[in-house]
Amino acid sequence: MNFIPYGRQDITDQDLNIVIETLKSDWLTQGPMIQKFEKKLANYTGTKFVSALNSATSALHVSLMALGVGKDDIVWTSPITFVASANSALYCNAKVSFVDIDPQTFNMSAIELEKKLIKAKENNELPKVVIPVHMTGQSCDMAKIKKLASEYSFKIIEDASHAIGGKYQNKPVGSCEYSDISVFSFHPVKIITTAEGGACLTNDETLAKKIELYRSHGVTRADDLMQDKPHGPWYYEQVDLGYNYRMTDIQASLGFSQLDRLDQYIKRRHELVKRYNEKLADVDLEIPFQSKDTSNSFHLYVIKVDVNKRLDIFKKLREANIGVNVHYIPVHTQPYYKELGFKTGDYPVSEEYYSRCISIPMFPTMTEEEQDYICEKLREFCV
Repeated sequence: MNFIPYGRQDITDQDLNIVIETLKSDWLTQGPMIQKFEKKLANYTGTKFVSALNSATSALHVSLMALGVGKDDIVWTSPITFVASANSALYCNAKVSFVDIDPQTFNMSAIELEKKLIKAKENNELPKVVIPVHMTGQSCDMAKIKKLASEYSFKIIEDASHAIGGKYQNKPVGSCEYSDISVFSFHPVKIITTAEGGACLTNDETLAKKIELYRSHGVTRADDLMQDKPHGPWYYEQVDLGYNYRMTDIQASLGFSQLDRLDQYIKRRHELVKRYNEKLADVDLEIPFQSKDTSNSFHLYVIKVDVNKRLDIFKKLREANIGVNVHYIPVHTQPYYKELGFKTGDYPVSEEYYSRCISIPMFPTMTEEEQDYICEKLREFCV
């Protein structure tokens, strides 16, 4: 069997044609395709404002900036995420902490969040922003988190990097029904791709304007944002300190095309999940839990195996040309975060999850033959 990666992009002739068309146009960087992509994404999610950026990390950073996060403010997120979720707060000179996960969904536990908020209020250390991460593409319990936000006065950024195409209570993830801002990733292993890329989604026009400003050097040509009268049609002003976080027209054209197949990709992922669930039901491992309130986009299919066998199973799968991976090493156990005062044992559910988790291949172009081979090897190794 040829090597089977844990994730793989799908690039079609339609994608190639629209990218080539853009390359032949007058616009390669900041042109019309960005606005078209943003509008299409807004229509899909039912969100009022979308800003495309060069990565989800950039999107998280400018989202925090737009919410006014600065020195000594406090931001909470999940330990089970890529480091970017927490790093984005450090970019703002904020303080970071974590909320342990739910053992079934692997998402931030609303129960643990409430416990931590009660203690934080007593110590006058409440967060300014909480970043729930929709792990594997399954939404967090956003209604509960939103209720806590109202009670404890914090803002919410949904790190929905895994979750485009998913739903929560029958509404698209990214609609910002229960959050101030949502963030998507379009990295090649995600549901759709722009190569590198991300987006901020919000229903708040003020936040949207700030995000657009911060993604482009803090420079504006908008009359209502400038301090002086324009010198002429060439005039612009830098009104804040921003970054070069812009997406290109080339990337946006790829994303614009890929959005046409988003529902098709989600449907195929659900078909693959159904087959995995059936074929692995009697194997000595745990298959993913599905909440009744969500429709998972299944960016990842994460199994849990015996803690004492995980390393051996992982190695054997790799030797069998199956590109398994681990998502994620708990952020608080990373050396950089240990220097900030975190230690092993701080978030036991996350650490238990990490000790047993393996991400097995999940991508829409995976064949049934490849999937059967993966299941056959798991049955062989998980004994």
